[in-house]
Amino acid sequence: MSNLSNLPEIATQIRRDILRMVHAVNSGHPGGSLGCADYLTALYFHYMKHNPEAFEISGNEQDIFVLSNGHISPVYYSALARSGYFPVSELATFRKLNTRLQGHPTTHEGLPGVRVATGSLGQGLSVAVGFALQKKLDNDSSTVWTLTGDGELQEGQIWEAVMFAAHRKVDNLIVAVDFNQKQIDGTTGDVMGITELSSKFQAFGWTVLEMDGNDWDNIHQVIPQAQSQLGQGKPIVIIMKTEMGQGVDFMMGTHAWHGKAPNDEQLEKALNQLPVTTLGDY
Repeated sequence: MSNLSNLPEIATQIRRDILRMVHAVNSGHPGGSLGCADYLTALYFHYMKHNPEAFEISGNEQDIFVLSNGHISPVYYSALARSGYFPVSELATFRKLNTRLQGHPTTHEGLPGVRVATGSLGQGLSVAVGFALQKKLDNDSSTVWTLTGDGELQEGQIWEAVMFAAHRKVDNLIVAVDFNQKQIDGTTGDVMGITELSSKFQAFGWTVLEMDGNDWDNIHQVIPQAQSQLGQGKPIVIIMKTEMGQGVDFMMGTHAWHGKAPNDEQLEKALNQLPVTTLGDY
């Protein structure tokens, strides 16, 4: 577990990793990855109970994380590598032939830290609910965490899982919704509006919290608040406001960088906005 004061530097390094990974293969999804870097840093380096050296698919007596919006795999892979699941040097193989670091997380290559293949949007929450139910059956007190995209909430399967989790009182589950209000084709409001999210989840019987996912003080306030609601008979959701492309000024405020890699000049400009850290680039 890292000290709270160290987390911003780790998140900065993860952002540097994201940019270099997608640039190297001219492919990938930097926008949402950059926006969620603070949240995954907070989970993997402080709040989650996990042991990278003892990874197993079952996740017995450890917290489990499911990345439902699997296209933001760069931030996931960096968080896993930097927290010790596999060598940081392996980040250089992202999206290359025969790599374990596919564009969307997969399990067939046995990458430590990944328990389910995700990226077919709408499915990850259902899997997370299944993991959480299994833990309850096993009297396992650890927590299941999952991250979804706000555009992903346009998928009907999400709301089936939301209804089921509340009905079954799956109260060992904390879901974060990356509420950046942008998706590959534009804003969520233009593509298919998902307004009043808090009211929707409340109506389904969930405990609802709101958080600025790019503000460290708010992150350290809301995540412990979510943990305090575990075991109270309701699943928990954090509506997490983020900025797509956070940390790189020309990537922020637009959906254009949802699935586009920077060229050489853009990479240099972006990295100049993210200070070199003591962790070092891969």
